[in-house]
Amino acid sequence: MAKKLYVGGIPYTSTADALKNFFQAVGPVASSTIITDKMTGRSRGFGFVEMENDADADRAVEQFHGKEFEGRTLTVNEAKPREEGANRERRF
Repeated sequence: MAKKLYVGGIPYTSTADALKNFFQAVGPVASSTIITDKMTGRSRGFGFVEMENDADADRAVEQFHGKEFEGRTLTVNEAKPREEGANRERRF
């Protein structure tokens, strides 16, 4: 079963492919996404990597949390489900 990881500290110039290639060092990656600002299209400095199996995902957290990627230190942990409802604010 695939496990999704939150990845923070991604360099603003990095690509989803570069992130995927970096994480493939520990195992197969199902997908990688870098979150961008809707207005400017620029990277927001974080994203998600979905590992194909849980063991590789756990190994990726151990291996990459606090490690350098393209000049920045990554924060890597298991992604939490997105909260829907009253707690989410809408900004204009």
